[in-house]
Amino acid sequence: MAFELQPTLRGRLLELRPLQEEDFEELFAVASDPLIWEQHPRWDRYQREVFSEYFRSGLECGGALLATDLRSGKPIGSSRFHGYDPGKSEIEIGWTFLAREFWGGVYNREMKHLMLRHAFRFVENVVFVVGRQNLRSQRAMEKIGGVCIGSRADSSGVDSLLYLISASSFRTQDGGI
Repeated sequence: MAFELQPTLRGRLLELRPLQEEDFEELFAVASDPLIWEQHPRWDRYQREVFSEYFRSGLECGGALLATDLRSGKPIGSSRFHGYDPGKSEIEIGWTFLAREFWGGVYNREMKHLMLRHAFRFVENVVFVVGRQNLRSQRAMEKIGGVCIGSRADSSGVDSLLYLISASSFRTQDGGI
């Protein structure tokens, strides 16, 4: 079965759906906060031209998802599925950001939980590439059960930490898929 890169996934707090060209302005309004990107290797993504490249690459990768808060109906961030490798039974989840008012765990946890549940229908392993300076994302990975297994270059060639969540460890912590 082929991996469905752009599902619509709904939880208690948010909905993830395929990113579309017309989402740019609302998503940029969220992303234009410099503090979102301060620990990220691309710290300048709050700038319109830099965010425009990020947004375009999301559309081109075919795995970008828009996160919408179910209470307000407004976009609060995005994430992606990327690099599906059927031979390794692996996919990457990444490029995630949320508006600061949604930081602190529950929204990110639900977003990743929805994406992991979906991914483990198709693969045995999900990897996350996290910048060495991005301590917030490293802590967030550990909160959801990610295990640092080493390092590898991110999409721009910067050496980053590699986290892994396997289907078996997720099933254990999730109580089954």
